[in-house]
Amino acid sequence: MPSPDDTPTEPKAEARDTVSALERGIAVLHCFTEDRRLLGASDLSRLTGIPRPTVTRLAQTLVGLGLLQTERDGERFLLGPAVVSLARVFLAGLDVRAIARPLMQAMAEACGGSVYLAVRDGLEMVLIEACRPRSTLLTARLDVGSRAPIANSALGRAYLSALPGPERDLLMESLRLVKGTDWPALQAGLQMALADAWQHGWSVSCGEFHREINSVSVPLVNANEEVMALNCGGPAFVFTEERLRQDIAPQLRRLAHTLAHDIGGRVPPARDETPSP
Repeated sequence: MPSPDDTPTEPKAEARDTVSALERGIAVLHCFTEDRRLLGASDLSRLTGIPRPTVTRLAQTLVGLGLLQTERDGERFLLGPAVVSLARVFLAGLDVRAIARPLMQAMAEACGGSVYLAVRDGLEMVLIEACRPRSTLLTARLDVGSRAPIANSALGRAYLSALPGPERDLLMESLRLVKGTDWPALQAGLQMALADAWQHGWSVSCGEFHREINSVSVPLVNANEEVMALNCGGPAFVFTEERLRQDIAPQLRRLAHTLAHDIGGRVPPARDETPSP
Protein backbone atom coordinates (compact mmCIF):
# COMPACT_ATOMS: atom_id res chain seq x y z
CA MET A 1 0.00 0.00 0.00
CA PRO A 2 1.26 3.54 -0.68
CA SER A 3 2.36 5.65 2.25
CA PRO A 4 0.10 8.60 3.19
CA ASP A 5 2.57 11.14 1.82
CA ASP A 6 2.83 9.33 -1.53
CA THR A 7 -0.89 8.96 -2.11
CA PRO A 8 -1.87 11.39 -4.89
CA THR A 9 -5.61 11.02 -4.63
CA GLU A 10 -8.06 12.49 -2.13
CA PRO A 11 -9.83 10.09 0.27
CA LYS A 12 -13.47 9.49 -0.59
CA ALA A 13 -15.71 11.08 2.00
CA GLU A 14 -18.75 9.08 0.90
CA ALA A 15 -19.88 6.54 -1.68
CA ARG A 16 -20.46 8.02 -5.12
CA ASP A 17 -21.88 6.87 -8.43
CA THR A 18 -18.58 6.70 -10.34
CA VAL A 19 -16.75 4.61 -12.94
CA SER A 20 -13.91 2.86 -11.12
CA ALA A 21 -11.78 2.31 -14.26
CA LEU A 22 -11.90 6.04 -15.02
CA GLU A 23 -11.03 6.88 -11.42
CA ARG A 24 -8.03 4.56 -11.63
CA GLY A 25 -6.88 6.11 -14.89
CA ILE A 26 -7.08 9.60 -13.39
CA ALA A 27 -5.20 8.35 -10.32
CA VAL A 28 -2.38 7.22 -12.61
CA LEU A 29 -2.18 10.68 -14.20
CA HIS A 30 -2.09 12.33 -10.77
CA CYS A 31 1.05 10.36 -9.91
CA PHE A 32 3.11 12.62 -12.16
CA THR A 33 4.48 15.79 -10.58
CA GLU A 34 7.34 18.20 -11.21
CA ASP A 35 9.52 15.94 -9.06
CA ARG A 36 8.18 12.69 -10.56
CA ARG A 37 8.20 13.19 -14.32
CA LEU A 38 9.25 9.64 -15.28
CA LEU A 39 7.54 6.67 -13.63
CA GLY A 40 7.62 2.96 -14.31
CA ALA A 41 4.78 0.50 -13.82
CA SER A 42 6.13 -0.47 -10.39
CA ASP A 43 6.17 3.19 -9.33
CA LEU A 44 2.61 3.70 -10.53
CA SER A 45 1.46 0.56 -8.73
CA ARG A 46 3.10 1.69 -5.49
CA LEU A 47 1.69 5.20 -5.66
CA THR A 48 -1.87 4.20 -6.54
CA GLY A 49 -2.20 0.83 -4.81
CA ILE A 50 -3.39 -0.66 -8.12
CA PRO A 51 -1.91 -4.09 -9.03
CA ARG A 52 0.94 -3.84 -11.52
CA PRO A 53 -0.75 -5.78 -14.38
CA THR A 54 -3.81 -3.51 -14.11
CA VAL A 55 -1.80 -0.31 -13.85
CA THR A 56 0.22 -1.34 -16.91
CA ARG A 57 -2.96 -1.78 -18.96
CA LEU A 58 -4.23 1.59 -17.72
CA ALA A 59 -0.97 3.27 -18.65
CA GLN A 60 -0.96 1.75 -22.13
CA THR A 61 -4.55 2.92 -22.65
CA LEU A 62 -3.51 6.44 -21.62
CA VAL A 63 -0.59 6.23 -24.05
CA GLY A 64 -3.04 5.41 -26.84
CA LEU A 65 -5.06 8.49 -25.92
CA GLY A 66 -2.00 10.72 -25.91
CA LEU A 67 -2.29 11.47 -22.21
CA LEU A 68 0.89 9.50 -21.48
CA GLN A 69 3.89 8.63 -23.60
CA THR A 70 6.68 6.11 -23.15
CA GLU A 71 10.34 6.83 -22.67
CA ARG A 72 12.65 5.72 -25.47
CA ASP A 73 13.51 2.46 -23.72
CA GLY A 74 9.80 1.79 -23.22
CA GLU A 75 10.23 1.05 -19.52
CA ARG A 76 8.89 4.27 -18.05
CA PHE A 77 6.04 6.68 -18.73
CA LEU A 78 5.70 10.46 -18.79
CA LEU A 79 2.81 12.82 -19.43
CA GLY A 80 1.82 13.16 -23.08
CA PRO A 81 0.92 16.16 -25.25
CA ALA A 82 -2.84 15.67 -24.86
CA VAL A 83 -2.49 16.83 -21.26
CA VAL A 84 -1.23 20.18 -22.52
CA SER A 85 -4.29 20.59 -24.73
CA LEU A 86 -6.62 19.95 -21.81
CA ALA A 87 -4.68 22.36 -19.60
CA ARG A 88 -4.84 25.08 -22.24
CA VAL A 89 -8.61 24.69 -22.53
CA PHE A 90 -8.94 24.99 -18.75
CA LEU A 91 -6.68 28.04 -18.49
CA ALA A 92 -8.36 29.73 -21.46
CA GLY A 93 -11.64 29.64 -19.55
CA LEU A 94 -10.18 31.54 -16.60
CA ASP A 95 -10.85 35.14 -17.58
CA VAL A 96 -9.66 36.19 -14.15
CA ARG A 97 -6.08 35.53 -15.24
CA ALA A 98 -6.10 38.22 -17.93
CA ILE A 99 -7.58 40.73 -15.50
CA ALA A 100 -5.30 39.75 -12.62
CA ARG A 101 -2.01 39.61 -14.53
CA PRO A 102 -1.28 43.36 -14.81
CA LEU A 103 -2.32 43.96 -11.19
CA MET A 104 -0.15 41.08 -9.99
CA GLN A 105 2.83 42.15 -12.09
CA ALA A 106 2.60 45.71 -10.75
CA MET A 107 2.70 44.42 -7.19
CA ALA A 108 5.58 42.05 -7.96
CA GLU A 109 7.60 44.97 -9.33
CA ALA A 110 6.69 47.25 -6.43
CA CYS A 111 7.58 44.85 -3.62
CA GLY A 112 10.27 42.75 -5.33
CA GLY A 113 8.54 39.43 -4.70
CA SER A 114 6.61 36.73 -6.52
CA VAL A 115 2.84 37.07 -6.77
CA TYR A 116 0.68 34.02 -7.43
CA LEU A 117 -2.99 33.21 -8.05
CA ALA A 118 -4.11 29.66 -7.26
CA VAL A 119 -7.15 27.40 -7.16
CA ARG A 120 -7.64 24.10 -5.38
CA ASP A 121 -7.04 20.72 -7.02
CA GLY A 122 -7.67 17.83 -4.65
CA LEU A 123 -5.54 18.27 -1.55
CA GLU A 124 -3.28 20.87 -3.13
CA MET A 125 -3.38 24.36 -4.56
CA VAL A 126 -2.33 24.75 -8.20
CA LEU A 127 -1.02 28.03 -9.61
CA ILE A 128 -3.00 29.46 -12.52
CA GLU A 129 -0.98 32.69 -12.76
CA ALA A 130 2.53 33.66 -11.63
CA CYS A 131 4.27 37.05 -11.79
CA ARG A 132 7.83 37.91 -10.79
CA PRO A 133 9.72 41.21 -10.76
CA ARG A 134 12.00 41.72 -13.75
CA SER A 135 14.67 43.43 -11.65
CA THR A 136 15.74 40.61 -9.32
CA LEU A 137 16.52 36.90 -9.30
CA LEU A 138 15.85 36.57 -5.56
CA THR A 139 12.34 35.18 -5.91
CA ALA A 140 10.64 31.81 -5.54
CA ARG A 141 10.68 30.01 -8.89
CA LEU A 142 7.17 28.60 -9.03
CA ASP A 143 5.27 28.75 -12.31
CA VAL A 144 1.78 28.15 -13.66
CA GLY A 145 0.93 24.52 -12.87
CA SER A 146 3.14 24.36 -9.77
CA ARG A 147 1.47 22.96 -6.67
CA ALA A 148 1.44 23.83 -3.00
CA PRO A 149 0.10 21.77 -0.07
CA ILE A 150 -3.01 23.11 1.58
CA ALA A 151 -2.05 22.60 5.22
CA ASN A 152 1.30 24.40 5.39
CA SER A 153 1.28 26.87 2.49
CA ALA A 154 -0.11 30.39 2.80
CA LEU A 155 -2.17 29.75 -0.34
CA GLY A 156 -3.85 26.69 1.12
CA ARG A 157 -4.49 28.33 4.46
CA ALA A 158 -6.12 31.39 2.88
CA TYR A 159 -8.24 29.09 0.70
CA LEU A 160 -9.41 27.09 3.71
CA SER A 161 -10.32 30.22 5.63
CA ALA A 162 -12.85 31.25 2.96
CA LEU A 163 -14.70 27.92 2.68
CA PRO A 164 -18.11 27.42 4.30
CA GLY A 165 -17.74 25.64 7.64
CA PRO A 166 -19.01 22.17 6.63
CA GLU A 167 -16.91 22.15 3.45
CA ARG A 168 -13.83 23.26 5.38
CA ASP A 169 -14.37 20.57 8.03
CA LEU A 170 -14.69 17.88 5.35
CA LEU A 171 -11.49 18.99 3.63
CA MET A 172 -9.59 19.15 6.92
CA GLU A 173 -10.73 15.63 7.74
CA SER A 174 -9.37 14.47 4.38
CA LEU A 175 -6.07 16.18 5.18
CA ARG A 176 -5.99 14.49 8.59
CA LEU A 177 -6.47 11.07 7.05
CA VAL A 178 -3.79 11.59 4.42
CA LYS A 179 -1.16 13.19 6.68
CA GLY A 180 -1.46 10.61 9.45
CA THR A 181 1.05 11.13 12.25
CA ASP A 182 2.24 14.40 10.68
CA TRP A 183 -1.20 15.96 11.11
CA PRO A 184 -0.96 17.21 14.75
CA ALA A 185 2.09 19.36 13.93
CA LEU A 186 0.52 20.63 10.70
CA GLN A 187 -2.80 21.30 12.40
CA ALA A 188 -1.22 23.57 15.02
CA GLY A 189 0.21 25.94 12.40
CA LEU A 190 -2.94 25.71 10.30
CA GLN A 191 -5.24 26.70 13.16
CA MET A 192 -3.09 29.73 13.95
CA ALA A 193 -3.15 30.75 10.28
CA LEU A 194 -6.94 30.37 10.11
CA ALA A 195 -7.32 32.58 13.18
CA ASP A 196 -5.13 35.19 11.44
CA ALA A 197 -7.27 34.97 8.30
CA TRP A 198 -10.55 35.45 10.12
CA GLN A 199 -9.17 38.32 12.19
CA HIS A 200 -7.01 40.15 9.64
CA GLY A 201 -8.00 38.75 6.23
CA TRP A 202 -4.70 37.02 5.38
CA SER A 203 -2.57 34.00 6.31
CA VAL A 204 1.21 33.60 6.47
CA SER A 205 3.58 30.68 6.02
CA CYS A 206 7.16 31.25 7.13
CA GLY A 207 9.51 28.50 5.98
CA GLU A 208 6.79 25.86 6.37
CA PHE A 209 6.29 25.08 2.68
CA HIS A 210 9.72 25.95 1.27
CA ARG A 211 12.62 26.46 3.65
CA GLU A 212 13.83 30.06 3.76
CA ILE A 213 10.77 31.27 1.80
CA ASN A 214 8.10 33.35 3.55
CA SER A 215 4.78 34.38 2.04
CA VAL A 216 1.33 35.74 2.80
CA SER A 217 -1.97 34.94 1.07
CA VAL A 218 -5.43 36.46 0.81
CA PRO A 219 -8.63 34.59 -0.20
CA LEU A 220 -10.68 35.71 -3.19
CA VAL A 221 -14.11 34.47 -4.31
CA ASN A 222 -15.12 34.88 -7.96
CA ALA A 223 -18.57 35.52 -9.40
CA ASN A 224 -19.28 31.77 -9.47
CA GLU A 225 -18.46 31.46 -5.75
CA GLU A 226 -15.23 29.60 -6.52
CA VAL A 227 -12.61 30.25 -3.84
CA MET A 228 -9.12 31.22 -5.00
CA ALA A 229 -6.07 32.63 -3.21
CA LEU A 230 -3.57 35.39 -3.97
CA ASN A 231 -0.04 35.08 -2.63
CA CYS A 232 3.05 37.27 -2.34
CA GLY A 233 6.43 36.43 -0.88
CA GLY A 234 10.06 35.54 -1.41
CA PRO A 235 13.32 34.89 0.47
CA ALA A 236 12.89 35.02 4.25
CA PHE A 237 15.73 37.50 4.75
CA VAL A 238 13.87 39.99 2.51
CA PHE A 239 10.29 39.03 3.32
CA THR A 240 10.47 38.86 7.09
CA GLU A 241 7.33 37.92 8.97
CA GLU A 242 7.08 41.51 10.25
CA ARG A 243 7.26 42.90 6.71
CA LEU A 244 4.68 40.40 5.48
CA ARG A 245 2.23 41.38 8.20
CA GLN A 246 2.83 45.13 8.25
CA ASP A 247 3.52 45.93 4.60
CA ILE A 248 2.83 43.12 2.12
CA ALA A 249 -0.46 41.81 3.54
CA PRO A 250 -2.30 45.15 3.31
CA GLN A 251 -1.07 45.63 -0.28
CA LEU A 252 -2.20 42.13 -1.22
CA ARG A 253 -5.54 42.71 0.43
CA ARG A 254 -6.06 45.88 -1.63
CA LEU A 255 -5.10 43.97 -4.80
CA ALA A 256 -7.68 41.30 -3.94
CA HIS A 257 -10.42 43.91 -3.46
CA THR A 258 -9.56 45.56 -6.78
CA LEU A 259 -9.59 42.24 -8.60
CA ALA A 260 -12.84 41.19 -6.92
CA HIS A 261 -14.47 44.41 -8.09
CA ASP A 262 -13.27 43.85 -11.66
CA ILE A 263 -14.50 40.24 -11.90
CA GLY A 264 -17.76 40.64 -9.98
CA GLY A 265 -16.45 38.64 -7.05
CA ARG A 266 -15.78 39.40 -3.40
CA VAL A 267 -13.15 39.22 -0.70
CA PRO A 268 -14.34 37.50 2.51
CA PRO A 269 -14.55 40.12 5.25
CA ALA A 270 -12.17 40.07 8.19
CA ARG A 271 -13.11 41.09 11.72
CA ASP A 272 -10.59 43.96 11.55
CA GLU A 273 -12.50 45.35 8.55
CA THR A 274 -15.97 44.98 10.00
CA PRO A 275 -17.25 48.33 11.28
CA SER A 276 -18.70 48.47 14.75
CA PRO A 277 -22.52 48.71 14.86
